[in-house]
Amino acid sequence: MSNPTAAAPAEPIPECPHCQKPMPLCVCDSVTPIENRLSLLILQHPQEQDRALGTARLLAKHFDDATVRVGLSWPSLSKALGRPVENASHWAVLYLGSARAAYLEAEGEILALNRKGEVAENQRAILGKLEGVVLLDGTWSQAKALWWRNPWMLKCQRVILNPAHPSRYGRLRKEPRKDGLSTIEAAATILASLEKRPDIAETLNASFERMLTRYREVQAEMPELAPKPAPKGARRDFRRRKRA
Repeated sequence: MSNPTAAAPAEPIPECPHCQKPMPLCVCDSVTPIENRLSLLILQHPQEQDRALGTARLLAKHFDDATVRVGLSWPSLSKALGRPVENASHWAVLYLGSARAAYLEAEGEILALNRKGEVAENQRAILGKLEGVVLLDGTWSQAKALWWRNPWMLKCQRVILNPAHPSRYGRLRKEPRKDGLSTIEAAATILASLEKRPDIAETLNASFERMLTRYREVQAEMPELAPKPAPKGARRDFRRRKRA
């Protein structure tokens, strides 16, 4: 016999079709649209499934000319973007190598590098000809995997960031380097600088702040939807157990 006092199964919480977060975590209704001159391509690692703290899809919702692709590799920039690209060198890719702005003793929040990992000459000319930006979304190791699996990125213009402030994630999501930013913060820095529009950074960073505020509120009220970030190394340990 059925137990009349047994609790009915909880109904699934609806998910936002845009940011793909549970609706209590969604801030899409407050997104302010931005017209962007530079195209934006976000390549997301398939294992980057942090629905609570991820920012890629929230970022893309702000722009008409923004594309999110989930996967590990694409044969070319054109294939990843879904439209022809005449010259990949006119696209910037956020470089993940050992070069850091602090060590290069260079000024500016965004720096173009040459093939040797040095600050390129004619920064203004190089950055001024860019038509789009490629961002890699995932943990540091996941982003590096995307870099190595897509050799066409070598044709793109490498850039690094020299952020004036650390990531707003704070203790919620640790970055392995002090210059590490969330995807939405990186886009804010790059696009605001390249388009000379501080309003882009203001709008994106405000959305990110709202997302983090909502996360903290939901974490207190519905901890199952906004769990505390996994301890460092937890995901790696899980993959090892899965392979064993």
